[in-house]
Order: sequence, then C-alpha cells, then structure tokens
Amino acid sequence: MPLSIFGFAALWSPVFIISTLIILAIYFFVTIKKRHLFEGNEPLSGKEASAFVVAILLLYAVKGSPVDLLGHILFSVHMVQMALLLMLIPPLLIAGTPIWVWRKFLEYPVVRFSFRFFTKPILALIVFSALFSIYHIPLVLDVIKQNEWSHSLFTIILFISAIFLWWPIMNKLSGEHKVHGLSKVGYIIGSAVLITPACALIIFADQPMYDTYTSGAAWLKSMELCVPSSTLDTLSLSGPEMFSSMPTIEDQQLGGVIMKIIQEIIYGVILAMVFFEWYKSEQENADEITNQALLDRRAYAANK
Repeated sequence: MPLSIFGFAALWSPVFIISTLIILAIYFFVTIKKRHLFEGNEPLSGKEASAFVVAILLLYAVKGSPVDLLGHILFSVHMVQMALLLMLIPPLLIAGTPIWVWRKFLEYPVVRFSFRFFTKPILALIVFSALFSIYHIPLVLDVIKQNEWSHSLFTIILFISAIFLWWPIMNKLSGEHKVHGLSKVGYIIGSAVLITPACALIIFADQPMYDTYTSGAAWLKSMELCVPSSTLDTLSLSGPEMFSSMPTIEDQQLGGVIMKIIQEIIYGVILAMVFFEWYKSEQENADEITNQALLDRRAYAANK
C-alpha cells in the first residue's frame, strides 16, 4: 500500500518546511547582516555555513519528510532517524555555529549553567547513554510514541543531551569543558561502548519488543504523531504489515544493526579527524615537545 494515502501534509510536513526555511534565514541574517552586533565577530566561513545547512536539511529529512512517516511503520527506519538525529546532526550544528554566536548564547545564565554542568565529559557520557537506553526500553518507547507531548519532550531532551555529549570534543571556546588530544579517542570509544547494550538487546531479541510496531491499536495511536486523526479515520488500516513484507522481528534486528553501523561510521570519521589533528599538532610543535622532554629528563636526573 503506498504512503501517499496519508496525504501531502503527513508526508512533507509543510509547517516543518516553513520552520526550516525560517531557521536558515535567521542564521544567515544574524551571521552575515548582523554580525557587527556581536563582540569578536568574524566573517562566516564556507565550512561553517555548509555544516549548519547540512544539519538543518538533515533535521528536516529525519523529522519532516516521508522518512518520519516511514519511521512509524518500520523500526529500522526509526533507528536511522535516531542515529542521524543524535550522532550526526549535533556535531554539525556545533561546528556550523560560529564561535562568537556560541559565546553570546552562553551569556544567558540558564544556558551557561546547563552547559557548564551537563557538558562535563563523564557526566555527558552517562546522561546521554542512560537516556538513549531508557528511550528504547519497550514499555517506555510504546508509551512515548502514543502521546504527542511526551514524544516531543523526550525527543528534545534526548537531542539536547546529544549536543552536551558532542560539546567537549567539538567546541572551540576557551573556558568550556573540553577533551584534549588523544583523550578524545577514549571519550568516543566510551560513548560507543555505553550505548552498545541497548543496541545488542534489540539485535539479539528473539521476538518483537514494541507494541507500536506490532499491535494494530497501538500502531494506529502512534501514527497520530504524524498523520491527522481525521485522515486515519477515513482509512481502513490494520497494522504496519500493510506497508512492508518484512517480518517484524527482522525489521527490529535490522534496526539495531543499522544503528551500530551508522554510529561506527560517524565515530570512525571523528576518530580519524582527531588522530590527524593530533598528528599535525605533534609535527608542528615537534621542536617544542623535544625541548620540553629534554628539560624534564634533566630535571629528573638532577633530582636523583
């Protein structure tokens, strides 16, 4: 059965399209036309603009396009959404927002307190991993996906926790929590390890775990998150199996595998960037590092 039966609004979310265009317009207006109002401003770079635009377009793709509707039908697509929303969009947003905009944003007391507290590396790892794992507990996910307010609230909180997670390795502001050098490798690996149990539970389950992807009544209720109830009332639907021939358990297992694959690819790219950044720094500061090592050795010998 084609997805077009749900209508244009459910498939393309016109309000989300308008919101996306407004966000992009505000971004370029502030960073180009009004940047003189910010202390320490610099011209917007091509890398910053590209990163921000890609992040916003990806955000629309996972939450406003037909992908969002399909994510309520196939668990595997839902996991693609979560992987991109939590592991790719946050670092792109951080990198795409100029430092002088972040500096101004962090002047607000509530924002500054939140970032100073929740971006402590160990705490950021624990909070994000805990929220991610809790979200994918069957009882929790089924409840969240059947209530618009709880779904929106938990998704926003989870997304903010992902920004806090990426902040220590992506931000370039002085005085903020940071993970330096090769310590970033341990931080990224730690994040990958902490969310592995939730993915493993999904991958190795021997039966479907979520009512919102198996029970007709629960599924129809969850579909109200992206399809008007008035539209659903006009359709004769029994469950997600009407739109896919893939067995539910295989779809669920595929979702867990996809999450891990996307996570490993993104983390692998970040790890490569971290390594080359460290290597470049070592090469550029080789003489300084050598001299410091000699001084340390002489100081050690003198104290023997």
